[in-house]
Amino acid sequence: QDGCAHVKVNSSSLQSFARWMRNFPALVKHFCLRKFISSSTGSVRMGRRWKKKRPGGGQRRERGHQDQRQRAAEWQDTFVKENKDFERFYKEQGIVPEGEWDQFLEGLRSPLPATFRITGYKSHAQELLRRLKGQYISQLLDVTNEEGELLEKPQPIPWYPDELAWRTNYSRKDLRRSPALAKFHDFLVTETETGNVSRQEAVSMIPPLLMDVQPHHKILDMCAAPGSKTAQLIEMLHTEDGQSFPGGFVVANDSDNKRCYMLVHQAKRLNSPCFLVTNHDASQMPNMTVPTDDNSSTEMLTYDRVLCDVPCSGDGTMRKNPDVWKKWSPGQGQNLHNLQLRIVRRGMELLRVGGQLVYSTCSLNPLEDEAVIAALLSECEDSVELLDVSDKLVGLKRLPGVSSWKVMIKTGEFFSSYEDVPTDRHSNIRRVSMFPPSQPDKVKDMHLNKCIRILPHHQDTGGFFVAVLRKTRALPWTRQGKAERRREVAVAGGEAKPVETSANTAPAEEEASSIEADEAAKTGGKESDRGCGKGNDGRKETEAVKSDGSESLTRPPPAKKAKLTWEGTYKEDPFVFFTEDEELWPIMRDFYQISDTFPNLQLLVRCSEGKKRTVYLVSKAIKDILQHNENSLKVINCGVRVMVRSRNDKSKVMSLFRLAQEGIPTLLPYINGRRVGIKQEDAILLLTEENPHIHKLSPEARDQLKPLEEGSIVMVYEPDMSNPDAVHCKMVFVGWRGKVTVRSFVPKNDRRHFLLLCGVEVEVRQTKRRQLALQREAQGQSAKEDWDGSNDEGAGEDVAMATRSDDETTAPACSSADTAEEQETSAIDSDAQPSRKD
Repeated sequence: QDGCAHVKVNSSSLQSFARWMRNFPALVKHFCLRKFISSSTGSVRMGRRWKKKRPGGGQRRERGHQDQRQRAAEWQDTFVKENKDFERFYKEQGIVPEGEWDQFLEGLRSPLPATFRITGYKSHAQELLRRLKGQYISQLLDVTNEEGELLEKPQPIPWYPDELAWRTNYSRKDLRRSPALAKFHDFLVTETETGNVSRQEAVSMIPPLLMDVQPHHKILDMCAAPGSKTAQLIEMLHTEDGQSFPGGFVVANDSDNKRCYMLVHQAKRLNSPCFLVTNHDASQMPNMTVPTDDNSSTEMLTYDRVLCDVPCSGDGTMRKNPDVWKKWSPGQGQNLHNLQLRIVRRGMELLRVGGQLVYSTCSLNPLEDEAVIAALLSECEDSVELLDVSDKLVGLKRLPGVSSWKVMIKTGEFFSSYEDVPTDRHSNIRRVSMFPPSQPDKVKDMHLNKCIRILPHHQDTGGFFVAVLRKTRALPWTRQGKAERRREVAVAGGEAKPVETSANTAPAEEEASSIEADEAAKTGGKESDRGCGKGNDGRKETEAVKSDGSESLTRPPPAKKAKLTWEGTYKEDPFVFFTEDEELWPIMRDFYQISDTFPNLQLLVRCSEGKKRTVYLVSKAIKDILQHNENSLKVINCGVRVMVRSRNDKSKVMSLFRLAQEGIPTLLPYINGRRVGIKQEDAILLLTEENPHIHKLSPEARDQLKPLEEGSIVMVYEPDMSNPDAVHCKMVFVGWRGKVTVRSFVPKNDRRHFLLLCGVEVEVRQTKRRQLALQREAQGQSAKEDWDGSNDEGAGEDVAMATRSDDETTAPACSSADTAEEQETSAIDSDAQPSRKD
């Protein structure tokens, strides 16, 4: 500052000074950066200019493929599988039998075996099982691991019906080094992509099996995503082969919009017209109105079966999710207890009298299991009972539910009842219902020992909890339940008022139920919204404690009108059903000679304006739900695709719509024309060649094709039970009859499945990278030679379409369609067969 005082100030110097000050920050940054870089040892560089070049001309060094797989195999080893709070909590609960604690922890720390389930309808599943046992598992008897030890072959899960669920302990290294295991692995990959095999944890298969589902049942899956249990339920509806429309249906719901689309993907693989995917909070699942049997009025929809696989802390999944070890805390179960109780309570409200509800969690915490069931039974009084299912699923090792447990608070203290909690600790207790009931007689009447507990070390599975409940009468807080209890009190009190007969009470009950349904529909079905008012003792519940220490249950508050959570968000495309005067229906009906008994009014499209491109089919019950709950229900997807527009112009010789492979099993019983019976050799030809000439087919097939004009056709293979090598189930797929050729319009995954059923090997093309890995890791020259002929120049690993049948014959491929019309059709259709080059 002293130096600046002697400077002569003029306009030019002020301008120079101002210019210098404006550039000062850039100059400081420049000189500091140069100094930083020059003083560095060369290890620190910033930006692209200072990026250190790699040796070898800047090429990225490829990491060894073996190292990547080794890191994937060692992923679980990176987690510390210890949690002192977890061990202390479960030791205090006493859920593990005495002397089995070490085995329990060892089971939780070991990897979970891979389990899979054969899906699909009965005949297809049985044929796939026959192929699995005869062609793949029978070749795995002498397979050894790297140390030369004999590996255990895949075993059926003993308690799953008909041997349709299997367990395997093969590691990835075992699958790579053994040709027989690689063939088995390729089979699983192919069938999983097709949807005929589902990777599902063994204990996750239990709840649907305990629901005793019949084809006419109305089923609600409240927390359905990702959809493995939903797929089981849909399969149970279609147990009778040849039944296009079973009387029942499945409503699959999930609160997460993104997971709903995962759910759609799982359900779509079964090609059923009897499912509906919704997106709602399960604890506030809206009521749905449907017409009565005589269509004179509407009534509230109630379900025969309800599945509540509620969100939980997931400590039973530690074997496949090792990060749970680090994240687990006793507060997780307390946080979820209220949500779980609200979901199962709402499920019980939607269940019809006499129906069954299955409650399940993948947690071992009593606060999420028996505490929820005990709280529900206390609220429902004598309206709900636990069912004994000990005689179901013979071979499943299980433990009974517990009748006493303790609550652990943040300080690490345990309490067996709310009364034992000091006053200064009340803020740590979120719900009084987390504690076991205080009256011993009440606990005994609940029969909590009828619940099922599954521990990981008993059958090498995950941990799980299941309870099966039955609704015996109307719930006490509903109109019908209150009316019934008032009559009972009047009869018990000896009042002079005569007791109404069943004939007189039935209309009154129906009227009360109808009024209740109408009110619930107006309020959006939020009957289960519960208040959280504090009692006199400061508890965050509607529960209170009487002066004598016994608990009394305050009834749920009146339902309030709730705002729809999806209002203002993205709305799905509309569901527009065909009407009596639909102009497209006569074209479809006449071209395919569809029977008059076909329910054409159950066809729908997803656009209200413009050209109709895709036609879907739903069952009568699903249609009623869609039409009567359009404004109160957020529907994501439903039904099965049956027809797809094939041309942009109208032609006399070709149908506007071709048949879709997904819907042909449902549509086939009603189609009387354009059906072609084929043999197994014809099926292999059509699935391996792109456009085979008609003269290559069997004489019987040629005779059926000659009178047909160009357009979509149905090819049907009837099983030959007398031939042990033939396919023993019915195969149906759609095709296209050209001028001189015929082709199959089957999606790539379904094509692989049909070829496997026909005994045609579907090989996996090996990339160069996988070839090198096999050469490094395989033991013995024979294993290397087995893979030498399957090298592929592609960059990715893919399951190729079969080019080699059982007799090692190769089918030639045709590269072009026989008409320009067919070329245009294959360009328009999304599921047309790709060329061999593609």
